[in-house]
Amino acid sequence: MQVGDLRRAQGFTLVALLLALALVSLALAAAGPMWSQQQRRERERELLRIGPLVAQALQSYREASPGSARLFPLRLEDLLLDTRFVGTRRHLRAIYPDPLQPSRPWGLLTDELGRINGVFSQGIEAPIAQGAVQLDDRRLPAVQRYADWQFLALPKPDSNLRPP
Repeated sequence: MQVGDLRRAQGFTLVALLLALALVSLALAAAGPMWSQQQRRERERELLRIGPLVAQALQSYREASPGSARLFPLRLEDLLLDTRFVGTRRHLRAIYPDPLQPSRPWGLLTDELGRINGVFSQGIEAPIAQGAVQLDDRRLPAVQRYADWQFLALPKPDSNLRPP
């Protein structure tokens, strides 16, 4: 091979490398929005899993109240270790962060006594799920933003009340 042939071969390799780099860049640019949408979908699913867990823990705390007064906790941390009893009682394993905004605390819904009876995400984005969402024990209405989904402790039907 002569020196001129070697230079032409090196130029061809550079062009081929630049073309391959451009194709990889296009593929990543196309995959980026799909990956972002998938991540958002997973965070929404996680919100729809954790929100009802916290609501169930709030209800469990209320139902386990000693005496006749059924009260919700003053703090979410009270769900981790219920000090109203002699033994250890936990209603929730951990205070899970808001999947949509892990750096921000949950929004808290309170009753007339200032006790926590529900939580909501403080996310202002529109949910991917456009219609009403049916969960195991509750139905969330169609909303414009994630903060409108409220996970309230559902009261258990009173067994002492009998239908007429």
